[in-house]
Amino acid sequence: MSLSVITGTGSYIPSVIKTNRDFGAHDFYDVDSKKIDTPAPVVAEKFQSITGIEERRYASSDLNASDLATYASLNAIADAGVDPETIDQIIFAHNFGNVEKHTIQTDVLPALASRVKHNLGIRNPNCIPYDILFGCPGWVQGLIQADAYIKAGVAKKCLVIGGETLSRVLDNYDRDSMIFSDGAGACIVEASQQNNSGILSAAVQAHCGEEAYYLYMGKSNFPQSDPRIRYIKMHGRKVYEYAMKYVPAAIKECIDKAGISINDVRKVFLHQANEKMDEGICARLFKLYGLKELPPYFMPMSIHKFGNSSVATVPTLFDLVRKGTMPEHHIQTGDVVVFASVGAGMNINAVCYRM
Repeated sequence: MSLSVITGTGSYIPSVIKTNRDFGAHDFYDVDSKKIDTPAPVVAEKFQSITGIEERRYASSDLNASDLATYASLNAIADAGVDPETIDQIIFAHNFGNVEKHTIQTDVLPALASRVKHNLGIRNPNCIPYDILFGCPGWVQGLIQADAYIKAGVAKKCLVIGGETLSRVLDNYDRDSMIFSDGAGACIVEASQQNNSGILSAAVQAHCGEEAYYLYMGKSNFPQSDPRIRYIKMHGRKVYEYAMKYVPAAIKECIDKAGISINDVRKVFLHQANEKMDEGICARLFKLYGLKELPPYFMPMSIHKFGNSSVATVPTLFDLVRKGTMPEHHIQTGDVVVFASVGAGMNINAVCYRM
């Protein structure tokens, strides 16, 4: 059976930098539309102490999610050295489609994957583009789908993208808005029988009872806001508690299915949602194996400078480490890494991969 191997990666980090200081003049309101008396700079300082986020990136006004994805895809295609006409599947994970700057309307007609195919100039009618909506774990889920297509013999080469412009659906009066950012990451996944590299296992869970609405669309916290215009919202504490409870077990399931030891895992590329949450997830993962301490440099993090770009966090982080732009983190052929994410749905997934 063919293994699914990542032969190229690419990312696009937007150019507009938004620091915590930029929120210093904001008026924040709570969910009951009551003004928060705490000065905005103090709110931002507390926010950074919890999330680790110092700054984030926003897309420039002339670019949409499909544009960011196109640039990331071009980088991945060049890195893999493949002919775009040989790509069988384009799988684009996002949540809000294209949202024009200064609007709040989602545009997914045509699908963003179709727009990327168009932007890449691919003429091959057998290259099938489609979008998936799976919350923040969307790119990891796209990787799982690509692996399934390859193992089924349906495809030999897939382009898997995660891209988002969350800055276009933010409520500027909501403190939680400071967590979100924009970006895109992509990879080429190919069938290979040449070596032992490739996807070893996957684990996926979804809890759609009361958890389904931990992230949702709602009106602005501003008292005089138009209730017909809705923005991304979340029950942050509930999301945190959910992740702490379920994500470590899902990652362990994935590692165990691969038939390897936790000591064989070189890196975990975890969704960049919250620094303390991610550290807690890894600590609890090791506790499940009866271990107390994480190895040094086990968990790369990009959230401090890039914020939470949803589906883009894992592929952009992987691209940065793979290409040596984070000097303290190194991966090489034979290393086992884990990709894992959690988000709206609520959904969780993990993939074990040997470099």
